[in-house]
Amino acid sequence: MNTSESAFTQWVYPLLFIGCAGWIIWHGASFIMAFGGYTDALAARYRQINFLDYAALIGLPIFFILGILNVKRAQMEIEDYSSLDQVAMFIGRVTMLLIALVVGVMMYEVILRYVFERPTLWANELSLWMAGFVFILAGFYAMQQRSHIRIFLLYDMLPRNLQRTCDTVSTFLILLFAFFLVYGGYGEAKAKLLRWETFGTVFDPPIPATLKPLVLLVVCLVALQALLNLIKDWNKEPEIHTAADDIDQDEIERLKKSVGDN
Repeated sequence: MNTSESAFTQWVYPLLFIGCAGWIIWHGASFIMAFGGYTDALAARYRQINFLDYAALIGLPIFFILGILNVKRAQMEIEDYSSLDQVAMFIGRVTMLLIALVVGVMMYEVILRYVFERPTLWANELSLWMAGFVFILAGFYAMQQRSHIRIFLLYDMLPRNLQRTCDTVSTFLILLFAFFLVYGGYGEAKAKLLRWETFGTVFDPPIPATLKPLVLLVVCLVALQALLNLIKDWNKEPEIHTAADDIDQDEIERLKKSVGDN
């Protein structure tokens, strides 16, 4: 596979996954009722599921698996990753595309509002909804890339055995937090999902019905990823962290080359 084909598959599968997921979420009330659920809120949004609904339902896991299998490491990402890490890397690609879509929705609203003086009733809530997905999903990717906030002042001074102890304690606390969050929030998240709770605006998107369960799901994924990181990093040599770690040398070299060429 050449470079252009590889780059194409890097983004086409996340985009198709977003398309299927967006279709299923928007028609979520119909799916819930079709599979046995019923509330008045669901009935107000219910319609018979059709061929496109089934196509999206089948396509979602297919594009998810194909996206995971075809994801490739980008230049700025960590070099040591496993097949399990590819799940987070694929979710990272999905998150990046969602950011671009949020920007597109906002630009569309700005043009309609200030150029044509015909503002929409849905752009603000849609951008807020999508930004919520970005905020939640990005945490999973950040954990896999070890790009979350960490303070190394004391950690770097410790011998490797004590560093492993610190890593174990922090991972245990993450797992404990995830357990109690799911334990305490599962009932509320399930209720919001099954009654398809909406935002209460003119556009009325099902933000509570989707983001509440997503928080619990992603927290579990973050906890699992933290455990995988602990196992993978167990035999790593001690690292010394400095301010230079925040400098992207590859980006600097590209800038130098660009300036030199011009």
